[in-house]
Amino acid sequence: MKGWINRMKYEAMIREIITKIGGRENIISAYHCATRLRFKLKEESKADEAGIKEIEGVLSVIKSGGQFQVVIGQHVGDVYKEMTAMYSLDGENTELKDAKEFKEEMKDKKVSSRLLDTISGVFTPVLGMLMATGVIKGILALLTATGLLSAGDGTYQILNIVADSFFNFLPLFLGYTAMKKFGGTPFIGMAIGASLVYPSIAVIMAGEPLFTAFSGTIFESPVYVTFLGIPVILMNYASSVIPVIIICYFAAKVEKFLAKRIGDLLRSFLVPALTLIISVILGLLIIGPVVSFISSLLGAGMSALFNLNATIAGFLYGALIQVCVMFGVHWGFVAISINNLATLGFDPITIAGLASAFGQAGVVLVILLKTRNKKLKSICGPALISSMFGITEPCVYGVTLQYKKSFLLACIASGFGGAIIGAAGVKQYIYGVNGVFGWLQTINPAVGFDSTTVAAIMACVVSFVAAIVLMLIFGKNVIQETNK
Repeated sequence: MKGWINRMKYEAMIREIITKIGGRENIISAYHCATRLRFKLKEESKADEAGIKEIEGVLSVIKSGGQFQVVIGQHVGDVYKEMTAMYSLDGENTELKDAKEFKEEMKDKKVSSRLLDTISGVFTPVLGMLMATGVIKGILALLTATGLLSAGDGTYQILNIVADSFFNFLPLFLGYTAMKKFGGTPFIGMAIGASLVYPSIAVIMAGEPLFTAFSGTIFESPVYVTFLGIPVILMNYASSVIPVIIICYFAAKVEKFLAKRIGDLLRSFLVPALTLIISVILGLLIIGPVVSFISSLLGAGMSALFNLNATIAGFLYGALIQVCVMFGVHWGFVAISINNLATLGFDPITIAGLASAFGQAGVVLVILLKTRNKKLKSICGPALISSMFGITEPCVYGVTLQYKKSFLLACIASGFGGAIIGAAGVKQYIYGVNGVFGWLQTINPAVGFDSTTVAAIMACVVSFVAAIVLMLIFGKNVIQETNK
């Protein structure tokens, strides 16, 4: 009965959203992330932004990265599922335009918008699985650190397969999402990703190299095999991010070029065959090694910048990350984080934002206890719980952003936690969620618990307490405003 009532409620909300967004015919594509419906519209001017914000169940509206984002909260998956059924939106990312329309659309966007749109389009579909497997990996690290399991146990090994497999074969999944984003055939992208992590590559690299290329430079690399006499610099592409995306971008263009020039009789098998041969060979010969070098330099460079003054950098990241999320520009940090995990084995940068969920939660707790506004109280309770488990949008859009000072105080409190994380040299070893489960990311798989894990927990507690204290001292006018 409850599910039926929710469905009816969602239907009414969805119809209002679609109507005020300009109708079904104004939607180019639609998908969702953890808390938002993300639309690409033919004409954003047709969308009634103010009207959509007034719809019951909508927390906010954001226009960023070429997307029209409707913030729903933790029920967004159910809303999206109902919306796709009602309006025949097929799949996670329903593309309704052809390659020419895509090219024309992207031409008018700023480079930054195009980049953010591409990153979000490629990573959003896989983030849920990355966080899910990250939590499993974190729980395993906790079990081994406490001695409840050892790495030699069969139980550990089976669970580790579950936890590791998605991240290890990440190029295969990103091949699908990247190829789909670039307008190519997704299964060709998967085949490209599979080629990069094909087991024989590891076997070849385990042998004796034929010779060493670029000897004496930072790009020094052993050469194990040649292709038509051309040296191939093989890389370990397991868990890699950027190489498969760049190769798929190239592959999508190759596929479109070939599709226009090969007749219908041969197109079904010849186009994918030639696209694979050309893309994978050039990927292994040129694109993969070059992009891998750049990825490694990017990861090392970002770590070096953070090491200049980790305390200040941690404060700034912790204080500003929710602002970045608010404008949808946090996708660049998502890409950097996953790249660092693949190239360095850890990420010392984005973990500084771990305490930001607790900063928001602390502010919302004070408002929950102090306000006499019953409707606001009903929003604060679920938002508080959601934030403690890493989903901050209900806090931000449902509560703190309405009273700008409370959002500012939450950001300052989050900065204190970020500074502690930076100063303590906390690193994340897996990609996972924020909130209490985020602590699992900081357990070093090699040594178990250490001082940095304790520092991460302390940082979250400090941000939570600081947010409460700041609100009690400086947020009295906010409480008064909530009671109006």
